[in-house]
Amino acid sequence: MSDPLEQLRSGIQTAFRRTITGSDEVPPVYERTDDGLFGPDSVAWVVHGDIATLIGGLRSLFMQTLHPLATAGVVDHSNYKGDPLGRLQRTGQFVGTTTYGSTADAQQIIRMVHNIHKKVVGTAPDGRRYEANDPHLLEWVHITEVDSFLRGAISYGTTPIDRDAADRYVDEMAIVAQGLGVERPPRSVAALAQRLEDYRPELKVGSQGREIVRFLLYPDLPLAARPLHGIITAAGIGMLPGWARRMLWLPLSPGANPLVVRPAATALVKALGWALDVPDEVAEARRRLAS
Repeated sequence: MSDPLEQLRSGIQTAFRRTITGSDEVPPVYERTDDGLFGPDSVAWVVHGDIATLIGGLRSLFMQTLHPLATAGVVDHSNYKGDPLGRLQRTGQFVGTTTYGSTADAQQIIRMVHNIHKKVVGTAPDGRRYEANDPHLLEWVHITEVDSFLRGAISYGTTPIDRDAADRYVDEMAIVAQGLGVERPPRSVAALAQRLEDYRPELKVGSQGREIVRFLLYPDLPLAARPLHGIITAAGIGMLPGWARRMLWLPLSPGANPLVVRPAATALVKALGWALDVPDEVAEARRRLAS
């Protein structure tokens, strides 16, 4: 007779995959011929192996919407409304491969993304030209993702991330940024915060940005996915800087109040972390970082 606890775990795993990816397909196991870009002693292995990256990932999408050129590229060149989970899946594949794959696999997917970006060019509503491979625009996307993943791990992750580990994570992520074409990515938490501040004069939310925000708040998801999305969204909004929430017209509402959201999001992360489990190598990386 099968273990009821394992049956429950398996059922949650299947439901989660179906909710997030729209498929029951089991994600690939990375077969490495070397330690890849980071290796098992990296902070990246711990941060990206935590389910809290879902919260950080959604926060990063809100942050990226603040830049009108990044927004124009999404609106003009992605089918985010028709395929609401596609962007999340592709981001997950990129992060997973660059983190846990071999060096060759990581470099291959970086080249693939760079080649895709060559086609993402156009003119924003304000008349400015944009190119997805513009190093300055690439850096905005990079710093919002790194900042968001890190904040998600610190706020909701299962492994404590101290200042030294946070600095190491930012430094590690610079490897991927440089591979994509960012010229001088930040290498510490302080430098990351300064770069985010440097971009603020460029940020503006127009009609395209409002359109994306509405979609992020109310995507066309299966009914079963909506409670999960609601908790993750509220937690992500709660981690946004006050100035960003004001620009996006996302003031903290009772549903996004940290005193209300944190217990729900923490419980969700713990439950999914138990159900989805992690590979032994990632679990060992967590133990090393926490020791």
